[in-house]
Amino acid sequence: MFKFSFFNSRLSRKFNLGKPNSKNYTIPSSKKPECYMMLSYKKLDYYTIVSYNNGMEDLLYQYNPWWEDDFDLKNIFVRSQYINFLKANIENKHIIFFTGLRRVGKTTLIKIIIKELLNQKVDKKNILYVSVDDYLLHNKSLFDILDEYKKIHKIRVEEKIYVFFDEITYQRDYHQQLKNLYDKYNVKIFATSSSSSLLRDKKAFLTGRSIILEVKPLDFEEYKLFKKINVKKRDDLLNETYFNDFIKTGGLPENVLSPNREYLMNLIDDIIQKDITAYHGLKNHQLVRDYYTLLMERSGKQLSINKIGNILKISPDTAKRYLNYFEETFLIHLLPRWGKTNERLLSAKKIYACDLGIKHLFMGHRDLGSYFENYIYLKLRNKKELYYLYEDGAEIDFFTSDKILIESKYNSELNEKQKELFDNSNAEKKLVIDSVKKLHLLDEI
Repeated sequence: MFKFSFFNSRLSRKFNLGKPNSKNYTIPSSKKPECYMMLSYKKLDYYTIVSYNNGMEDLLYQYNPWWEDDFDLKNIFVRSQYINFLKANIENKHIIFFTGLRRVGKTTLIKIIIKELLNQKVDKKNILYVSVDDYLLHNKSLFDILDEYKKIHKIRVEEKIYVFFDEITYQRDYHQQLKNLYDKYNVKIFATSSSSSLLRDKKAFLTGRSIILEVKPLDFEEYKLFKKINVKKRDDLLNETYFNDFIKTGGLPENVLSPNREYLMNLIDDIIQKDITAYHGLKNHQLVRDYYTLLMERSGKQLSINKIGNILKISPDTAKRYLNYFEETFLIHLLPRWGKTNERLLSAKKIYACDLGIKHLFMGHRDLGSYFENYIYLKLRNKKELYYLYEDGAEIDFFTSDKILIESKYNSELNEKQKELFDNSNAEKKLVIDSVKKLHLLDEI
């Protein structure tokens, strides 16, 4: 009945139980493990993991090495904009959600906050981290996990605990579970997700109880810090060269350290497979991948849903639905047109890549102005309510709700129509960013 041929890579314990030769195979009493797997012949064609006795305890100890040993972080780049925010909110009651593209560094931020808590002399037993997508926990609720943890360390109800749930959206009904934990325990909860749509609290369980923090890829200044690149003022021209390197690499921390085309391809496939096709029950993985390739080739341009549908031989409704899936998983960003409500809703949106390195993966090193514009969008995104301005066949890249007009012109100039629109627009502030040197102007907005 039991066999150990499939085992979670996070666990080191393995048992040699032999091979079952019938549905009634019984584990010898001398070999009964603390954590083992059950064959499910009716529902699954692989092994379902069930945990007994000390299995959960073993797993939690492996996720929380500071319970037994010193917890040292080596070669960790501290992203101060996020860490300062988290430190400021570490003692309030709000649940903190980290969201953003896969492998953007959400788990690393968790580790830094855990280290900060330990530095503040929080009892190491009062800090719990667990990755909720672990298959060993697939049938465990958040309450099951927390109750087992509190039993292990004999933690009283009134004691404050700090809990970190990685990939929280793998839990069913997690909004309601988190609300109940919030109300029942003296607990500070941090949680991560790689999909923005899954964090939408449709039943408002967490209204007034949570804060969402989007973690973005490294920007150019962070990239230089990450690479230990220090450009002196007299060598300012070198920034152009380094920006070209940044275009090729992008801002995903692991890829910055060890640039690898295969790494980025695997990331895209991972997101499409896990967060789009599998989650939404789509059967044609290759169609979704082809769609994303088309989007990257059109990044920085207005997107026609009908044209995409015709190319891929899918309906406009399907094309629109798939486009939303890409946006929800942070693979793309969409920019609406400035105008009245009906113009915003009916006009084509512009599309931008989530990361310059991913864009480079599909486009290669051409049209550097497109990369420059994409980078400016990523810098402004979440900082301002953004639109593009389009009138009489002329387009200005960005227009903010507080009437700041911004045109990206990498080593080039506005054409006649653009200049007319730029000069005559009713903007309170106007900027033309035409070089890497001028990117600092974005920080002043």
